[in-house]
Amino acid sequence: MSNYYKTLIPYWFAEDIGDGDHTSLSCIPDTAIGKSQLIIKEKGVLAGVRVAQAIFESFDPQLKTTVFIQDGAAVNPGDIVFEVEGKVLSLLQTERLMLNVMQRMSGVATVTATYVKQLAGLKTKVLDTRKTTPGLRMLEKEAVKIGGGTNHRIGLFDMILLKDNHVDFAGGIANAINRAKQYCKEHNKPLKIEIEVRNFDELQQALACSGVDRIMLDNFTPADTRKAVAIIDGKCEIESSGNITVETLRAYGECGVDYISVGALTHSVKSLDISFKAVK
Repeated sequence: MSNYYKTLIPYWFAEDIGDGDHTSLSCIPDTAIGKSQLIIKEKGVLAGVRVAQAIFESFDPQLKTTVFIQDGAAVNPGDIVFEVEGKVLSLLQTERLMLNVMQRMSGVATVTATYVKQLAGLKTKVLDTRKTTPGLRMLEKEAVKIGGGTNHRIGLFDMILLKDNHVDFAGGIANAINRAKQYCKEHNKPLKIEIEVRNFDELQQALACSGVDRIMLDNFTPADTRKAVAIIDGKCEIESSGNITVETLRAYGECGVDYISVGALTHSVKSLDISFKAVK
């Protein structure tokens, strides 16, 4: 992940602080120095330490952060991730923003790790989707990677994914694929092409076209997925998608698909319980 989020930090602070943290300013002297610790309150996978450090540094370069646990580590209640020492006003004004980021990212990483664990011993990889929080997509996708998952395309620009609506509007599987190939050729864009299929008829149509890098089996049952994998027979990558849960994940992986995309990694995640407490 790039450091793109550093350009967003000022906007995050503007949203939270506005014309001043009047609560802190009203009761804490500007000269007061203190220390706070980030404490884990719930078992999970840690993510967001690097972003937290950038938040502290951006707001007050004099804050000193000592990190004890890095991103990707399994954490338990009571673990101390880092300590931050400096102006109390700075600690108070960065607290909520930092926690919002770390709780969200750690929640995504924790859920992802749970899905990844279900596929232990299989070649199948867990993919994220574009079902992300606007403005936070890169952070959430970074958290997926920290949790052991794999990023699908980042947005609409780095891969061609022909889904059901594209197929229907284009007039069918062949039209959609052929137009995508022509577009890539005309615009000199070496993008991978993936096509979503909803049934075996569409699967056969997709296989009849050249230039497809991956086929997405949408809402296939495990039994039909196994059959589809045999029909595709290694001609291209295979992705399963559509209402696949952590309970059904392994059954799809055992069918031999390369990827399983799971929107739940990012669209309905519970944030990990973490607190930032003053050291008295």
